[in-house]
Amino acid sequence: MIGRAQPRSFLFVPGDRPERFDKALQSGADAVILDLEDAVSPENKNEARRAIEAWLTPDRPVLIRVNARGTSWFEQDAQLGKLRGVGGIVLPKAESASDVVELVSRTKSRMPVYALIETAKGMFNALEVAQAPFVRQLMFGTLDFCADLKLASDGGELDHFRADLAVISRVAGIAPPIDGVTPAIGDEDLLGAETLKARRWGFAGKLCIHPRQVPIVNAGFAPTEDELAWARRVVEAFEAADGAAVAVDGKMVDRPVMQRAQSILDAVGA
Repeated sequence: MIGRAQPRSFLFVPGDRPERFDKALQSGADAVILDLEDAVSPENKNEARRAIEAWLTPDRPVLIRVNARGTSWFEQDAQLGKLRGVGGIVLPKAESASDVVELVSRTKSRMPVYALIETAKGMFNALEVAQAPFVRQLMFGTLDFCADLKLASDGGELDHFRADLAVISRVAGIAPPIDGVTPAIGDEDLLGAETLKARRWGFAGKLCIHPRQVPIVNAGFAPTEDELAWARRVVEAFEAADGAAVAVDGKMVDRPVMQRAQSILDAVGA
């Protein structure tokens, strides 16, 4: 399902495991992605598509990750976008605006598209992709991206590209991007660190591959009590000064600082 206007946690569920669909909805994830791509073997693609189609209902909207344009499954996967209960399509290996246009032309709807940037070509053309019709957000497919560029790991190697995606999203006027998965399911410290890194680089959420990752990701993208207290002090002081620059905690606060404080409060509906 899609539980927030700006989801933080996006949980993948294999499309050929329908017994997990309802459990995913109860995981606390802000958005659930029923996956027809990487999580499903070639021989099970058709079975997964049928399972998703049978389960879909408008009462529990979910996202669907289709197979990439150019694969033999793309055409039939895209047809699912016409069904009620699909709240958006995740498009893997997005490398051009035409990839998005091909998807949208098949769904024949105005539903949101979440474009996965997973290759060097996709990164090079990310602004074009971000400006394509109905693209809601960019997602960073870090594992495939590392493989494509033959990067050994995601220590600090991808931070430059994260900055690029954050800037591109802003320029395109779409929501901030979503970071890739942490494959080490049992390493909560690593997941927490990677979640905070994504937030620092301007990302709005993170992809998850297991329900146990969801609460850590949600907490990582939530403002801390200290941040909320600071934001309240800034907004109150700025309003009392009638829009003029004012000092809070010994630091000058002008309109850009106030806007950042207000965005923190807005994130929790305060």
